[in-house]
Amino acid sequence: VQLQASGGGLVQAGASLRLSCTASRRTASNNAMGWFRRAPGKEREFVASISWKGDVTYADSVKGRFTISRDIATSTEYLQMSSLKPEDTAVYYCAVGRSSFAGADQSQYRYWGQGTLVTVSS
Repeated sequence: VQLQASGGGLVQAGASLRLSCTASRRTASNNAMGWFRRAPGKEREFVASISWKGDVTYADSVKGRFTISRDIATSTEYLQMSSLKPEDTAVYYCAVGRSSFAGADQSQYRYWGQGTLVTVSS
């Protein structure tokens, strides 16, 4: 399974962006999907996840600003990011879980995308 993430870019603080990630085949349809990010000089961290049923989980730092969703028919997940802050600057990675549910534990994910860069200027 290959994951192709897109939608990153350079925006000003307060702006919005939508990231997309499509899996190469429908293997992902019964599995959870998630988003992680790695800021400069920091470890990769959890952002959000969505189970195959549509249950969502968010990191506290993005609650109320980011929304994760998915289109099972196309094996695509989205991350709608609003009210972006400079501290959201990072490379964002999409991932497919090993089972129908996955949370913040990175070991729960089997496939990873190559990452898309989001830069938020102040």
